Amino acid sequence: MKKIFITISAVILLCSITQAQESVYPAKAYKGKLYITNGTIHVGNGTVLENQTIEVSNGKITAIGANVVVPTSDPTHVFDAKGKQIYPGLILPSTDVGLKEISNGVRGSNDVQEIGDLNTDVRSITAYNTDSRVINILKGNGILLASITPEGGTISGSSSVVQFDAWNWEDAAYKMDAGIHLNMPSFIVRFGRRGGFGRGGFGGGDAPDPTKIALDKTEEIKSFFRQAKAYLQESVHTNTNLKLAAVKGLFDKRQKLFVHADQVKQMLVAIDFVKEFGFDVVIVGGSESYQIADLLKASNIAVILGEQHALPATEDDDIDQPFKTPAALQKAGVLFALNDASDNTRYRNLSYNAGTAVAYGLTKEEALSAITLNPAKILGIEDRTGTLEVGKDANIVVADGDILDMKSSTVVMAFIQGRKVSLENKQTQLYDRYQTKYGIK
Repeated sequence: MKKIFITISAVILLCSITQAQESVYPAKAYKGKLYITNGTIHVGNGTVLENQTIEVSNGKITAIGANVVVPTSDPTHVFDAKGKQIYPGLILPSTDVGLKEISNGVRGSNDVQEIGDLNTDVRSITAYNTDSRVINILKGNGILLASITPEGGTISGSSSVVQFDAWNWEDAAYKMDAGIHLNMPSFIVRFGRRGGFGRGGFGGGDAPDPTKIALDKTEEIKSFFRQAKAYLQESVHTNTNLKLAAVKGLFDKRQKLFVHADQVKQMLVAIDFVKEFGFDVVIVGGSESYQIADLLKASNIAVILGEQHALPATEDDDIDQPFKTPAALQKAGVLFALNDASDNTRYRNLSYNAGTAVAYGLTKEEALSAITLNPAKILGIEDRTGTLEVGKDANIVVADGDILDMKSSTVVMAFIQGRKVSLENKQTQLYDRYQTKYGIK
């Protein structure tokens, strides 16, 4: 009976998920011009423009300045942002949103990984669920784009960049198959922490050497890429190998290799991939990246930092090391982006992570770049978004207060490719519901 009850509860929960926010529709495409006037514009590249106007035409920014002529004949497409702050749409650079709805206990809501170890031919975009409840909450926090990342195995598959106002994954796709994701084997085992059982595990005895295991696994990965290189150099293939063919973009630089690694030894192996194969490499996680920042800079390797509001990686690190790492990478000249990978916050605290980095050494505009322009550069979409500049998509956020400050920031408008999108979500619906119940509105 207990098992039956749990199963029925899970089905009911899944049904409620699939019916999430039925009344929140993607915005219709807008043809013509619109204007956002009188606001303080944070361009995203460090520049701040006071009391300026943005002109948008057919989804693109066509003019910015104090002298932009705003017609008075059609006031419905003029949005007054006096006293407000205007930002580029924020970007989550590595996330499972749309692939994982409930992180623990409900497998039916998750489509984030496949069976197998080398899943180079897996494409996360085809599993992306535009009806996820989480998406509308993220829009309400100014996050308008994200790189949807698969998980599991040694090579998880390819990630794609999506925009958060779409009917289906085809509409959402912003850049398809931008990178291949590799999970680096661990070179160390930290015993006795977070439920560790000490040396040897349950049964005691000598534990296997994690360095040897990691080096053997690394050699397997290199062997796979060597085979892929040889396969791709063949003019005619006797047999088609989808797994080898799927990494062609790494060799011709259409894709980047996103290496999920936190330890220095793991990142040194990633640098070796650059030397041997010439890949464009991005480190994802990088909790110890500050220790080799100069080496990462010399190797032209970017970093997507992992969860910032977290404990330090080792007992010897400063307790506030996760907060200080962004400033260390900035000082070394490493291209880096901030992220929110927390299942607890469901990724909505991205801007507040940036705010924490300001308290530990970044300027406000540097921190803003770390969640707008920098992830756009890393994901290869900086020609379309990441800053508020003429010629780019009108991915724009308008907020009361500083978007990096959770106490003062409230997003009041958002535009994706020039469409004014709804900021309604489950939380705002409940807020309105109970205001109505108790006669507050």
